[in-house]
Amino acid sequence: MQLVLGSVYAGCLDYYASILNHEEVIIDVYEHFQKQSYRNRCVIAGANGPLNLIIPIIRKSKTALKDVQIDHSQQWRKMHWKSLESAYRTSPYFEYYEHEFEPIYKKEIEFLLDFNIEIQDVVFRCLQLEHKIKYSSAYISESDDILDLRNKIHPKKEVTSFLKIQDYPQVFDDRMPFLPNLSVLDVLFNEGPMALKMLRGW
Repeated sequence: MQLVLGSVYAGCLDYYASILNHEEVIIDVYEHFQKQSYRNRCVIAGANGPLNLIIPIIRKSKTALKDVQIDHSQQWRKMHWKSLESAYRTSPYFEYYEHEFEPIYKKEIEFLLDFNIEIQDVVFRCLQLEHKIKYSSAYISESDDILDLRNKIHPKKEVTSFLKIQDYPQVFDDRMPFLPNLSVLDVLFNEGPMALKMLRGW
């Protein structure tokens, strides 16, 4: 069955686990942008708990995701990178991967989709994962022959059907309980080469 997803910013573990469980994955770039979703946010482990990194966008009503522009009038790129450094500088593998991600935050990329794709490509490379994701040429309507998770993998919803991941050491686990389903960056910086196996549920 074909899996349909939205384009997201450094997707959560559920997002990547769903990709790993399907041979055919298509990202719908013609869907309308959804506010308060993972389209322009990722959640990392901050010193005081989950920390939302949100990319500001130029808001227009009913804009197709592929046409959503990033608002660069705000210093979000500098803030996001500093937040990642602060959260993960002491993690075991941040220093191995930072050179892959930092250049993306130094570029002024016009469209949200292009930024999300760049981050995703780097995540795949760091995971040493080859997966042929396709991008839609039109809006994909719901049907019985697709698994549509566009609206189900959401910060306010819980998706656990694909992910049976064990708790793993996190940077601030000496001061707070395990934080589940964070951005894939969390497991990558903390587990390095083991991240792919963990996303596959061992």
